[in-house]
Amino acid sequence: MTADANPLIQNDSRPISGWSIVIFLVVLPLLLAPAVWLLGGRDMLVMLTLFFVSSLIALAVAVSPMGWRALPALGFRPARIWTIVLGAVGALIVSIAVSQLGEPEGVKQALDVARTPSLFVASLAIMALLAPLAEEAVFRGLLYGWLARRWGTTIAWFVSSILFAAAHIEPAHALLVLPLGLWFGWLRQRTDSLWPSLVAHIVNNGLAVVAAAFITTTASSG
Repeated sequence: MTADANPLIQNDSRPISGWSIVIFLVVLPLLLAPAVWLLGGRDMLVMLTLFFVSSLIALAVAVSPMGWRALPALGFRPARIWTIVLGAVGALIVSIAVSQLGEPEGVKQALDVARTPSLFVASLAIMALLAPLAEEAVFRGLLYGWLARRWGTTIAWFVSSILFAAAHIEPAHALLVLPLGLWFGWLRQRTDSLWPSLVAHIVNNGLAVVAAAFITTTASSG
């Protein structure tokens, strides 16, 4: 399926432009730099919140010239329920499979926070809601939308998935995240909607946080 063959993409009168990408890349560090300077040294949840909120603000600034047309251009279009269910189930299968390969340090640190009872609700809100929303809107929304317009949805799928994995920085973490990124990207390509990958991402992260807290609670009570 290419951009030319996709009627939903053709109907977007204001597609994602290269300028939106440039604006996002300029605005994000401008927001992060002073915030990190002011809040540097705070705990992981604070820094994660800072990063993802800044990403969403930068995204909003980048697509603001498009007005309401930004939402369908980013992929916020209706999706069939079965594709959302399929996306969530597939994400869990992929996640369980790759988890057998080990737990990167970045994942361990994040789940250690989730294992702290007093931080469970905050961890769930940030890691299972805020993080998926920001990552999907940026990688499967903004980046995918721009790439699909220029080079077609197949290239958009692969490139956005690779960059999504690379954004996790730690090599071991990036390699383990790549299969999930490819799955999320495939959902975006096949449905032309952000909802299946977004819900799959939320379910995947949410169950990881809940499982981490549950295992800790069970171990403590035992």
